Amino acid sequence: MTELPVAQTIANPQPGAVDYPGLDAWRDLPIVQQPTWQDNGVYQAAVSELSSLPPLVFAGEVDVLRERLAAAAEGKAFLLQGGDCAETFEGATADKISARVRTILQMAVVLTYGASLPVIKMGRMAGQFAKPRSSNDETRDGVTLPAYRGDMVNGYEFTPESRGHDANRMVQAYHTSASTLNLIRAFTQGGFADLRLVHHWNKGFTANPAHSRYESLAREIDRAVKFMDACGADFDALKRVEFFASHEALILDYERALARIDSRTGLPYGTSGHFLWIGERTRQLDGAHVDFLSRVRNPIGVKLGPSSTAEDALRLIDKLDPQREPGRLTFITRMGAGNIREKLPQLVEKVTASGAKVLWVTDPMHGNTVTSPNGYKTRNFDDVIDEVRGFFEVHHSLGTFPGGLHVEMTGDDVAECLGGADPIDQHAFLDRYESVCDPRLNHMQSLEMAFLVAGSLGKR
Repeated sequence: MTELPVAQTIANPQPGAVDYPGLDAWRDLPIVQQPTWQDNGVYQAAVSELSSLPPLVFAGEVDVLRERLAAAAEGKAFLLQGGDCAETFEGATADKISARVRTILQMAVVLTYGASLPVIKMGRMAGQFAKPRSSNDETRDGVTLPAYRGDMVNGYEFTPESRGHDANRMVQAYHTSASTLNLIRAFTQGGFADLRLVHHWNKGFTANPAHSRYESLAREIDRAVKFMDACGADFDALKRVEFFASHEALILDYERALARIDSRTGLPYGTSGHFLWIGERTRQLDGAHVDFLSRVRNPIGVKLGPSSTAEDALRLIDKLDPQREPGRLTFITRMGAGNIREKLPQLVEKVTASGAKVLWVTDPMHGNTVTSPNGYKTRNFDDVIDEVRGFFEVHHSLGTFPGGLHVEMTGDDVAECLGGADPIDQHAFLDRYESVCDPRLNHMQSLEMAFLVAGSLGKR
C-alpha cells in the first residue's frame, strides 16, 4: 500500500492513562494518517481528561459481542453493520440518531427472516468521527489548507481556523459519543425496537409502488409475526434488542486514552467502542495501528481491498489473532464489483485452509466510488448490489459462510448514491447531498438492499 507521509503523533506518554505492558509500543512504530496537533499543552490536557473519564462501553458488553461474532463465524448468525461514513457533532441529534437506528432495525428484521438466523445489530456510530484521507491538504481557488479528517480532528469549513488540528475535539468526540450511546440504549431497550412496530414500518416501504416486488416477502414476514403472536410469543421480551457500537480506530491518541484494564481479568480493553476496525490505509503489519489493536481484547475488524494478498491475510491473523479465537477477527472485504469474484476466492481459500475462524463480511461501498458528471462523489446502487451478490457467490462456491454486511447508510432522505428502485439521479444531489465525506445509501436504498440480501440468504 502506498501511503502519503503524515506527521507522527506527539509521542509523550499520556498522563493518567492506564499502564499495561506493551500498550505504548505503537509509539515507536511507523504511523500514518495521524493529526499534527497544534498545541502540546492543549494535547496533554485533552488526553489527560480522556484518560480519567468513564469508559464509553464496558468489558462485559465487549465479551458478549465477541460471543455473538463467534457464532457468526460458525455460520450461526449474521452481522449487520451500518451508519454514517463520518459522524459529525452537528448531526448527533435525537432525530438523526433515531432514524439511523430505526433503519438498521428495519433491515435486521428482513435479514433475520431471510437468513433464519439471529442478526447482530451494530452501528458505525458513537465514535466514527475520524476519516483517513488520500492527501494531507486540500486546495480551493489557489488556497491550500489541511484536509478535513473528521470532526475529531478539525472542522469541515474551509478556513485556517477550522482546518487546524485541535486536540480538544477528541474530548468533544467522547462526549458526543456518550450522548449517542445513551440515546441508542434508550431506543433499543425502551420499546422502540418492538418487533411488531419495526415490521409495521417495513409495510410502509413495500406499499410504495417502486418497491412492490418485495411485497411477497413482507407478507411472509407478516404471517410469521402473526403466527408467533398466536402461539403466545413473549413480545415483551422482543421489545429489547442488543445493539453494538463500532468505528475505525484511526486516531490512536484517542484510542489509547480510552484503554482500560478489566477488573475481572486484568486485561486491556478499548472502551471507545465495542468493535474496532483497522482501515485499508492503516493495516501495515509493522505499523502502529495493527500493534495497538493486537493488544486489546475487543473484537477487531480489518478492511481488505483488491490489493490484499492471501499472505497479507495470514500474517494479519498471526498478529491479531494468534490464539485463533472465534469472534476475535473479522475480515471486511472491499474489493469493488469488478474485482470481487476474481480477488476474493484466493483469500477465502487460503484463510480457510489455515484453520483460522475469521468472520467474512462484505463492505460493498468503498470499492465502488465514482465521480458523477456534475462533480459529486457517488456510488451506483447497482454496483453496490453486484458486489454483495459476488460476495455471496464466492462463498457459496467455496462452501464457506458469507457472514455479514457493512454499509455506509443513513436513515434520512438524502440523495448521494445513484439508482435504486425509486431512483436517485445526479440532479437530486444539488438539494439533498449532505455527506461531508463519502456517499451513503439513503433510508429507502438501505431497506431495498436488505430485501435483496434476504433473498440471497434465503437461497443459502
